[in-house]
Amino acid sequence: MRDNEVVTVGPEPLTFDDVIRVARHGAPVQLSDDAIAAVSAARQRVNELAESPVPAYGISTGFGALATRHIDPALRAQLQRSLVRSHAAGSGPEVETEVVRALMLLRLSTLATGHTGVRPTTAKTLAALISAGITPIVHEYGSLGCSGDLAPLAHVALTLMGEGVVRDASGTVQPAAEALKQARIDPVELAAKEGLALINGTDGMLGMLILAIDDLSRLVRTADVSAAMSVEALLGTDRVFAPELQALRPHPGQALSAANMTKVLRDSGIMASHRDPAACTRVQDAYSLRCAPQVAGAVRDTIAHAATVAGRELASAIDNPAVLTDGRVESNGNFHGAPLAYVLDFLAVVAADLASMSERRTDRFLDVARNHGLPAFLADDPGVDSGHMIAQYTQAAVVSELKRLAVPASVDSIPSSAMQEDHVSMGWSAARKLRRSVDGLTRVLAVEVLTAARALDLRAPLEPAPATAAVVRALRETVPAPGPDRFLAPEIDSAVRLVADGGVVAAAETVTGPLD
Repeated sequence: MRDNEVVTVGPEPLTFDDVIRVARHGAPVQLSDDAIAAVSAARQRVNELAESPVPAYGISTGFGALATRHIDPALRAQLQRSLVRSHAAGSGPEVETEVVRALMLLRLSTLATGHTGVRPTTAKTLAALISAGITPIVHEYGSLGCSGDLAPLAHVALTLMGEGVVRDASGTVQPAAEALKQARIDPVELAAKEGLALINGTDGMLGMLILAIDDLSRLVRTADVSAAMSVEALLGTDRVFAPELQALRPHPGQALSAANMTKVLRDSGIMASHRDPAACTRVQDAYSLRCAPQVAGAVRDTIAHAATVAGRELASAIDNPAVLTDGRVESNGNFHGAPLAYVLDFLAVVAADLASMSERRTDRFLDVARNHGLPAFLADDPGVDSGHMIAQYTQAAVVSELKRLAVPASVDSIPSSAMQEDHVSMGWSAARKLRRSVDGLTRVLAVEVLTAARALDLRAPLEPAPATAAVVRALRETVPAPGPDRFLAPEIDSAVRLVADGGVVAAAETVTGPLD
């Protein structure tokens, strides 16, 4: 399926690929006939409750700590407007477009289940915003991860009303009313319960989790490639990656990482040069080389757990109150972000550790006591040139930051709403710091690739493995071969781009075939 093909949103769960294509590649969306039918049926029940003299939470009452007030029918449209306007209280830097598009899509997916009670026209309007590339401005601060991502979602709901500020499809910031007019989308006047249904979800947390899983799945394969390059260039051994040794500790991720490293190192002339025991007297390699599959494998297994949680959340309908299939409308606590907050924090922990091991391998290249015959700091003329000395400083600074970002957000809670919301998940905060962790890991791995490639070149005339040679060639398209010191920051940036866009893995796979 191509990125620009329409993603159909129905009562059934979206896939990770659906979210990525809409969030990152701008794919349009449409509601299925089944979704329209489910939304219509639930709305009929909400209308019945709205007309009843018996108060129903979120339909004919206030919200949160104000839920005890019964709202007169004449004031209910104002109630919805007031709810959205007051909750659109975000502050701080603008959140990335891909995050907001993921959030919008996931809220639409919940609306399409028929468990929220919105009108079909409201769901269709949200779908039209996504397809038109209109992205509400959402801010860094405002969500406590319970009741869902209230403030971020309220900024989206405000746009549906024709209020607030957005970016249009070209990225231009303008008033929502003007952007809707240009796209020929009529703003919505929210009816009973719709304001609450639009803002009471875990969609921001979930969207950022899915995006992070996509990134980390690529980065952990990159780490297998970069670790293999380092093992090779540091004259290490690949015997420790043998499948019979990995089978003694049957963690699935470990086996995959070891198999990847074995593929990448296959037919290495550098490794062949020291396989004879007479040519290599070392008993075993340092942990950062020998234990690479154990660490990267544990990262893989943590990503797999996070993906399981994200899959369950994709199959969820998060709203309060919820419209059940038997017509009941019941209050619940499904909006609490704890399941997502925990795995978002777990991923920040493993990203920090994967980066920490990568930095240790880089450091070994620069020390003549440990790099087995390479020049100090891989410099062209040590003393005159500094080589990659400060590239490792940069890497170390990022690793230190990643360790701070690994401190869990989900162990914190701060009461709100007059103590009605007395325990919150802080899942949005966990997701925001995870995005910084993913960026940091990308940069750390890029410095390792840059350094390992330089070391492989310095091992000439010994020939690297075909797969690692392919990675070096890909890097050399933008980064020159070793020589006297040059302006290093642009070379690091080139390596960062090669890691971020999957180029490192793709280059290795031209030789190895698909890496797992």
